[in-house]
Amino acid sequence: MSKIDDVRKAMVEAMKAKDKDRKDSLSMLLAALKNKAIDKREDLTEAEENEVVLKEIKQTKETLEMTPADRTDIIEECSKRIAVYEEFAPKMLSEEEIKEVIRGVLADLSIETPTAKDKGRIMKVLMPKVKGIAEGKTVNQVLASMLQ
Repeated sequence: MSKIDDVRKAMVEAMKAKDKDRKDSLSMLLAALKNKAIDKREDLTEAEENEVVLKEIKQTKETLEMTPADRTDIIEECSKRIAVYEEFAPKMLSEEEIKEVIRGVLADLSIETPTAKDKGRIMKVLMPKVKGIAEGKTVNQVLASMLQ
């Protein structure tokens, strides 16, 4: 079952439960998934679906960060929307799991003690491996902590 079907099913359940906020959030997510499929002109792969969900989460978090503190209505709406989107987001890697992937990349590149000079080379190999399952910011921080 594709993520579009999952979101549509959850949206129907939200409508039956008369949960307007959840239904609205799911409707926006469904629209984003459908638009991506229309742009591609074929069904989305699981990775592409996850990419769309993560993009929606990122955009909503950015909106939340830019919102003035006195606009509690927008803050509350964004928080609810993020909670709904995260139900459909892929499971993200923990810092320990990211370190394990980094160790594998270091072994592949034959780097025993990584330095700041090696960072670009490491990231070039590392990011495609963790795309969609770890945030780039987190990966960068974990790698920086491992550099000599």
